[in-house]
Amino acid sequence: MTTFHLPDLGEGLQEADIVAWHVKEGDTVQVDQLMVSVETAKAVVEIPSPFSGRITGLLAKAGDTVATHQAIVAFDLGDNDPAIDPAASSKQGICTPDSMTVVGRMSVSDHELVERAVAGGSASNGSTRTSRLRAAPAVRMLAKRLKIDLAQIKATGRHGLITIDDVLNSANLSRQGSSISSYRMPALGERLAGEFQQITGARRAMAQSMTLSRDEIAMVTVFDDADIHNWKGRVDMTARIIRALCRGVMAEPSLNAVFDPNGPARRVFNHVDLGIAIDIGDKLFVPVIRDAQDKSLIELREELNRLKQATLDRTLAPEEMRDYTITLTNFGTLAGRYATPMVVPPTVAILGTGKVHRDVVATEDGGIEVHSRIPLSLTFDHRSITGGEACRFLAAVIKDIESAS
Repeated sequence: MTTFHLPDLGEGLQEADIVAWHVKEGDTVQVDQLMVSVETAKAVVEIPSPFSGRITGLLAKAGDTVATHQAIVAFDLGDNDPAIDPAASSKQGICTPDSMTVVGRMSVSDHELVERAVAGGSASNGSTRTSRLRAAPAVRMLAKRLKIDLAQIKATGRHGLITIDDVLNSANLSRQGSSISSYRMPALGERLAGEFQQITGARRAMAQSMTLSRDEIAMVTVFDDADIHNWKGRVDMTARIIRALCRGVMAEPSLNAVFDPNGPARRVFNHVDLGIAIDIGDKLFVPVIRDAQDKSLIELREELNRLKQATLDRTLAPEEMRDYTITLTNFGTLAGRYATPMVVPPTVAILGTGKVHRDVVATEDGGIEVHSRIPLSLTFDHRSITGGEACRFLAAVIKDIESAS
């Protein structure tokens, strides 16, 4: 019997939630046949079978949270004894690095397949690390900034996961004067009593990111409106806003940056890798438009459509949701005029667009007219950005949006 372990999904992700099994015990499967879908803090990843054989047991059920390298399914390969000769790997049904799916390493002692990577991850070398530190990227970033050695922290999270509060407690800090880990829910009345549901996957990642954002960043929001009365014909509003954001970066590059409080230091980028907040009901994803500054309005629309469809289909690769340099959230497609969107470190700015309104405006000759206007909300990290820089950026955005074409 060969045991398949949850692959290392990259990005420092140490666990995943089983979304759905696409096979059942007793099934005979082929190499690369879809086997299981798992959800990480970044995306839903579909994992194929690494070999051909019969499934003798599913070791985790839908809804379970499993750690990286934890066994999740057992195979009977029949006469195909798991060989450790790399030259025989293709005959055994083990995917090679060139296949861009699953890369495995066979343990000589117990013939267990210890998975090291899937598409978007990277293969690691050597034997299995049973004492591997487990912490989300946001937690690792916080520990680095507080100069805390994760190896010296006592983990209190599930399956030995190091939490934000573990790091804060180790640094003799706490939130609002008391550690969350020591917090006790007050007694609830009958109308509030009931079973709590654990927050998992992307929603849990959002909670961690927002907590880090609140605790660390000195956020300030500037509001204004862009008058689109001069627009002619049918206009792709989102593409125009993205173009305007890129023009804002050209006028004030400092908002297209990442900030390291340890220096303190920042890195300003020439390219605009734009994170687009996409809501799919119960979850929020932020796919990235790479090099947005070089794309035409048509190319921006095509890339937007592709990313939105991939988000809905849950086929976004992890690398399509990382390393963005600035963020756009178009909450106005649902409701709301102004907001205070949250900056997620290490980035320093996020632009929000509200619902288009028809407003009464004064004309230059002293009259009044009714114009359509887009509400804009720019939140920035005041540790890295001055008020003047933020306002110059926003002014350039407004100027481009208000142009007739």
